[in-house]
Amino acid sequence: MINNAAQHENLLSMKKTQTRRAFLKKSAAAGLGLAFATSARSYASILGANDRVNMAVIGLHGRGKALIGAASACANTGMVAICDVDKRELGKTNELVTDRFGKKAVEYGDIRRLLENKAVDAILIATPEHWHAPMTIMGVQAGKHVYVEKPCSHNPREGELLVEAREKYGKVIQMGTQQRSAPTSIQAIRDIRDGLIGDVYYGKAWYANNRRAIGNGKLAPVPDWLDWELWQGPAPREAYNDIYVHYNWHWFWKYGTGEINNNGTHEIDICRWAMGLKYPKSVSSSGGRFHFHDDWQFYDTQVVNYEFDGGKMISWEGRSCNGHPINGEGRGATLHGTEGTIMLTRNAYTRFDLDNKLVQEIREEAESATLNTVGAGNLDKFHMQNFLAAIRDGAPLHSPIDEGANTNLLCHLGNYSQKLGRKIVLDTATGRPLNDPEAMQFWSREYAPGWEPKV
Repeated sequence: MINNAAQHENLLSMKKTQTRRAFLKKSAAAGLGLAFATSARSYASILGANDRVNMAVIGLHGRGKALIGAASACANTGMVAICDVDKRELGKTNELVTDRFGKKAVEYGDIRRLLENKAVDAILIATPEHWHAPMTIMGVQAGKHVYVEKPCSHNPREGELLVEAREKYGKVIQMGTQQRSAPTSIQAIRDIRDGLIGDVYYGKAWYANNRRAIGNGKLAPVPDWLDWELWQGPAPREAYNDIYVHYNWHWFWKYGTGEINNNGTHEIDICRWAMGLKYPKSVSSSGGRFHFHDDWQFYDTQVVNYEFDGGKMISWEGRSCNGHPINGEGRGATLHGTEGTIMLTRNAYTRFDLDNKLVQEIREEAESATLNTVGAGNLDKFHMQNFLAAIRDGAPLHSPIDEGANTNLLCHLGNYSQKLGRKIVLDTATGRPLNDPEAMQFWSREYAPGWEPKV
């Protein structure tokens, strides 16, 4: 909040001199210059700038519908197919598709059949996390471009495979860290690179919510609406348990990756992007499942510290079950430098001087959700527009898969440090644990027979 008249006058002056139109124009230019991408012209089968892009969404219960909304807000797009192993989702999602696109999509219960559809140019993946990397690889192998929700991988090896797949098949792969497409965040990163807050040495990322207990699951007959075999897909098989479907799979090692990957991905990514960092030299985590005592396997309270060469550090604080905000926000990131601090959320860019006085605030034109389980908003549209621009004319991606895999590696390592109960020292050239077989045991996973992803 603005504490006095002088600060208020300063803020009004800033807003008068920087119009929204000029800001957006500068932000768009900055976005192109700041995208971490390989040469966009390496993408295979680049379409013309005006070509229609026909898409398909896989995973319809939550984020899938948000992606349909984002795609429908972009020019010259089609939604030609939808896919889910929950039969109940297909009909009601097709009502949304018909409303947004004027035509029903072909319905599939099996991703393998959908990928045979030659009319599909790109797939949008919003499934449980154990499916993300295998499905992305299947998609590019079938000649499709891919938008995959975060986290892009269930384990670090899958992140490496995704980068290999991008190189081999030449398709666009965008990860759904949509704040990288926020005009306010793009502007802030440019300002940080220009030295506006001096040497940035510390990034603080956080997420605080009021999730309830999930209870204790029990074995049960498979519901008639669910293809449990395909829901498990690449994961080792087990009997149906009524606690997993939908959403609670996030908190189980076999299918999910915990809160740090589910939500910490976003703000850790912002810190790493802003500070220009890649692999840390060490990772240490403290926390546990403190708030409730139930079947949740990950951590509802977790603090992870990442130390980098050159005197740089990022920390993440996750509180899944106590929503007390930090800096008035349930989630966000602060970048601390020798000349001031910048706070970034999905909806605003705020700058403070060393006396903690507000000197600049720019808000997004429209709000994006921050703490619900869908997270829809205007940034989805911007991120989808960037994905489509890369497909049509080779524009640099804001969240190319090598950057997504890098950020998710940090999140995975936070979980592994917590599980091991100690610091993990890393090779800063590769991001791999250094002379640490105990930590390397988590690098990949066991797959169901015939489902191991291969590039």
